[in-house]
Amino acid sequence: MFFKEQRLFVLYSDMNLYRLKNRPALQPESKAFKKQEKLNTLLAELETRNLPESLSNTINKKVEKLNDLEGSEKELLKQYVKFQQDVLRLVKEQCGLIAKNHYRNIWLPVGMSAFGIPLGTSFGLTLGNMGFLGIGLPFGMAIGTAIGVQKDKAAAKAGKVLDVEI
Repeated sequence: MFFKEQRLFVLYSDMNLYRLKNRPALQPESKAFKKQEKLNTLLAELETRNLPESLSNTINKKVEKLNDLEGSEKELLKQYVKFQQDVLRLVKEQCGLIAKNHYRNIWLPVGMSAFGIPLGTSFGLTLGNMGFLGIGLPFGMAIGTAIGVQKDKAAAKAGKVLDVEI
């Protein structure tokens, strides 16, 4: 009796991701309308990637729930922002995909607080005037931005950056 070799494969699908429904009540210049357009662009970009079937199903369930939501424009915008954060977190955790300038946006405030404030404090103490505390913030911002851009370039080289800027 011969046994065939069994291999386990992660199922990837070309499953279509649902889109957010068009809401005629939203004005084209409103924040909610613009966020809806951005989210549909994000969903279209995710559809071009080979996402695991479980992730596609999870995103589709979230889209269905969002499409069934009724409420004011303010409530809708709040739910759109929450949906965007959830989807980007899930995609980053499960596939390692990030939006454009993801690391730059994270490292800019980190650089200001981790590098800029200590630099400004040292300037202020050295010069005997704590009014120079603010001088360190631009230096910290530059350091944080440089670190973030470097990480973004490495992610782009690895093909892990979505063609969507959030």
